[in-house]
Amino acid sequence: MRVSADLGLCQGHQMCQGEAPDVFGFDDATDRVVVLDEHPDESRRRDVKAAVQYCPAMALALEEE
Repeated sequence: MRVSADLGLCQGHQMCQGEAPDVFGFDDATDRVVVLDEHPDESRRRDVKAAVQYCPAMALALEEE
């Protein structure tokens, strides 16, 4: 799986960090999400999927490779 973030859509809610803090970080200077692990381990799928699903701005995507 591959995780991506559309920084143009991100509104800085940081919900993704609550679901998968080892995959999503936050840049205070830009007030935007930072993808810390673009290819997280399969064991993280559930949390990453929740982060994508609950992003209020729909700025995150989970793609199959």
